[in-house]
Amino acid sequence: MCAHVLVAEDDEKQAELIRRSLLAEGHTATVVHDGAAALDAARRLGPDLVVLDLMLPVVDGFGVCRVLRDGEDPGIPVVMLTARSAEDDVLLGLELGADDYLTKPYSPRELMARIRTVLRRSGRGTDARGGDPVVRAAGISVDPVRHEVRRAGEPVECTPAEFQILPAMAGEPDRVFTRRQLLRCTRGFDRASTERAVDVHIMNLRRKIEADPRRPVRLVTVFGVGYKLNGGRA
Repeated sequence: MCAHVLVAEDDEKQAELIRRSLLAEGHTATVVHDGAAALDAARRLGPDLVVLDLMLPVVDGFGVCRVLRDGEDPGIPVVMLTARSAEDDVLLGLELGADDYLTKPYSPRELMARIRTVLRRSGRGTDARGGDPVVRAAGISVDPVRHEVRRAGEPVECTPAEFQILPAMAGEPDRVFTRRQLLRCTRGFDRASTERAVDVHIMNLRRKIEADPRRPVRLVTVFGVGYKLNGGRA
């Protein structure tokens, strides 16, 4: 079963570990680091499931869950992550509508097993509802299950590192990624990479997805920060 999972976790290392585990399971993932961003992403992207840390800044996990349950899609499954093991906190999370919870520390394998169970129970995900796991942005489609990238319907050959960068950016169109964030996407494929290696990956991707790589309109530079994939069709 493949799904689009929204991960709301303020610990960047923990969030990246969850994101990689989800990709390894064939899911796509969008990662945010505070409660306000989680609510915005849930509204814009309509994920199949939310992995929600309780101790989020701006709006905490309890507040996020409460708004989700009163929102446009009140049935969206929520798996809560908490460092609090107090029974009252767990009960409050469940009363607000969380479908499951895990107390930190936990193993990624256990979290993936819980996600599979919740997706199966909720009837969400590709297998259950014939959904489309393909991520689309800027006229580019990325299929994490078939490991395919297409531009205007035509296949694009990507290296493993390039394929890790594109789904991350396509999953959050218009978000500006720093070189360090994109470098984390390539770990495991190119362990010797530096942040400058990201520039090379971006340059090669532009050759493959831009009509004019010297004047990119899809994969653009945000000077002094990093790169973003434009959300509109280019």
